[in-house]
Amino acid sequence: MKLCFVPVYEYVSVFASELSIVMIGEEKEEVEGISVGAILSDYQHVRVENVCKRLNLQPLAYLWQRNQEDLLREMISSNVQAIIIKVAALGLDPDKHLGKTLDQMEPYLLELSKKYGAHVCGEGGEYETFTLDCPLFKKKIIVDSSEVITHSADAFAPVAYLRFLELHLEDKHLTSSDRLFMGNCSCEVNCNEDNILALKEEEDQNETPPLIWKSLTPLLQNSQKSMSSGKSPSGYQWINGIIATFLSFSEESVIIAAAQAFSSLQATIKSKRLELKDIILVRLYLKNMKDFSSINSAYVTTFKHCLPARVCVETMLPEEVLFSIDCLIHQSDIKIDDGLFHPEEILHVQNISHWAPASIGPYSQSIKVREVMYPAGQTALVPSTMKLVSGRIQTEAPMSLSHTLKILKALHRGTGLPHILMAHCNVTSSKFIATALDTWQKNLRTQKEVPRVPILFLVYRRAIYEEVSSRQYQAFLSVFHKGLN
Repeated sequence: MKLCFVPVYEYVSVFASELSIVMIGEEKEEVEGISVGAILSDYQHVRVENVCKRLNLQPLAYLWQRNQEDLLREMISSNVQAIIIKVAALGLDPDKHLGKTLDQMEPYLLELSKKYGAHVCGEGGEYETFTLDCPLFKKKIIVDSSEVITHSADAFAPVAYLRFLELHLEDKHLTSSDRLFMGNCSCEVNCNEDNILALKEEEDQNETPPLIWKSLTPLLQNSQKSMSSGKSPSGYQWINGIIATFLSFSEESVIIAAAQAFSSLQATIKSKRLELKDIILVRLYLKNMKDFSSINSAYVTTFKHCLPARVCVETMLPEEVLFSIDCLIHQSDIKIDDGLFHPEEILHVQNISHWAPASIGPYSQSIKVREVMYPAGQTALVPSTMKLVSGRIQTEAPMSLSHTLKILKALHRGTGLPHILMAHCNVTSSKFIATALDTWQKNLRTQKEVPRVPILFLVYRRAIYEEVSSRQYQAFLSVFHKGLN
């Protein structure tokens, strides 16, 4: 595979033009994806995502949301020889630090991070680097002469850069250290930790505690038409019971039924003087996950220009029902001067990375309305491959929870398990309850301070096992609804 280097200019349109030229150029390169080195910058990864979407390419961001200390150590261990060529931060001195390698600078960068909160990988613009050698290079770059250019002689944080005057290439004598560093994929590190139960499926059956189940199926069977709640003072309301019914057991029938159901949803939304963009969370309950592709095609058409968070599970439904839709809606525009301000914040990351599963469909990973976040459902997909992790429930449970916590933290830094009000864990068998519950409780025990214990619902085929008492649940509902209102 050939590497295509595309210059990135200030404007996305120029970048798109350059990329198009590479794709249709004389060499007819088969470009399938674009890699971006963003670690924290939303601007960078969103910019590349927009270009990739227009050109039907897959964005790759394997550094996104990585721990910067770990990442810096990996780059050094991978024999990346990069030098500092620009400094622009408190504690970085042009005379001392320009021209130093990352390996030489690592201890000092860690010290600056602790003292001033500097980003050790320079994500805040603290410094820039130039790579002289790495395992991908056939030759290494040698700097023969250079000079320091001072841009700003600030007494506390001077800005200066290194200008190369003369360079040359030298042949490399390949050794084992020049081979690409192959460490453990950070996506699966958590699955190998000691705190994960090493239970066998046979043991799960014996250790499942006595459970009290409450069936949800009658709620659906008794509703012949959709229902909706009233609008709360803060703008929330529910619409549920939008169903698609079978006409016949064929793929064409599924597509038609799905289209009719989503048309019904749009009509219901319109009748309430709402818009699709007001929907912040969609729950899809499917009779058979094999029908997902056909149903999703209708979903894509409906939610083409708006991206609510989504939860999709296979469950028990009445015989004639193909799937059911529930929606949480928020409509509470805040007037500012002569305009309207929509208080929602959206997390929609399409890059394949080591962070969390990419949003490969028309949904957002999470939507934040004021101080409340609504994340999408998370399965145990390995982010870098988008394939289900091996190990069944013993690895799936901690990985799914890890994805959820990473998404919450990305939308609002500092958010964690203690901030969760309520969680649903859907399992495919009641014998998996013990491991799922243990994973949840172990993570709770690692928290230093939990102001309120989050409520966990374990759901198996539209039946709920409640980990809390009825009194606790009623107390939670009182606090939750008071917060929404």
